[in-house]
Amino acid sequence: MSVRIATVNVNGVRAAFRKGMDQWLSQRNVDILALQEVRASTEDLEELLGPEWNILHDAATAKGRAGVALASRSSAEIHRVSLGADDFDTAGRWLEADYKIGDKILTVVSTYVHSGEVDTPKQVEKFKFLKAMQERLPELEAHTPYALVVGDLNVGHTELDIKNWKGNVKRAGFLPEERAYFYRFMGAKGEPVTGPDGSTGTGLGWVDVGRQAAGDVPGPYTWWSWRGQAFDNDAGWRIDYHLATPALASLASNYSVDRADSYDTRWSDHTPVVVDYNL
Repeated sequence: MSVRIATVNVNGVRAAFRKGMDQWLSQRNVDILALQEVRASTEDLEELLGPEWNILHDAATAKGRAGVALASRSSAEIHRVSLGADDFDTAGRWLEADYKIGDKILTVVSTYVHSGEVDTPKQVEKFKFLKAMQERLPELEAHTPYALVVGDLNVGHTELDIKNWKGNVKRAGFLPEERAYFYRFMGAKGEPVTGPDGSTGTGLGWVDVGRQAAGDVPGPYTWWSWRGQAFDNDAGWRIDYHLATPALASLASNYSVDRADSYDTRWSDHTPVVVDYNL
């Protein structure tokens, strides 16, 4: 059975629908839709998406901020929203759900990692979140061999993931200390890994489905600033991921970055990333 999973940071779901997100969604035959930066109520989501979708939504503690959701054609068996220690507020940033697909359990996570800002509390929170992710990924794979973390992870893994990487090595999103987590996430399972910051750790063996599909080429980028000519010049960042367990990654096909045809037809500063999983 083929399951089509799409993820997109909508940058406010109400605005995205006003700008044309519904037209994209009506054409893509998506089975599970992961949203980040929802910035709206569950009632808003239900009204915008309609009754044919089963909606799970974890809003942020601060109204009008963050918010993640999973919408699916068939309802989830169970969902979870906690990540990390009890005193760590991840509301609106991490939502897990288990779906029964034939005789398999598919776990999908919609996540929105902090954008961060160097030398501020925002960056401290981002590192806390990445550390909690590092601890959670092996638990997800132990729960089911078919696990998938999708969303805006706000880190470019390698130099291929940012058009102007040389100008961003000291900026949040491409800091060596952030990228080191991704080296561990996607390093060979159980093997020692050295990050670009010189730190060492153990590989978790997860697979970047986008890089698996595209190969070692620049991009394909998933985010462009609204400012200047970034979109027209394709001066983007690839920060929206399908991060899968090896068993699930081996079943992936038809990876697509649904880039808008033109600047004025964009409905978010991010683009949807869509993959079929042949379960």
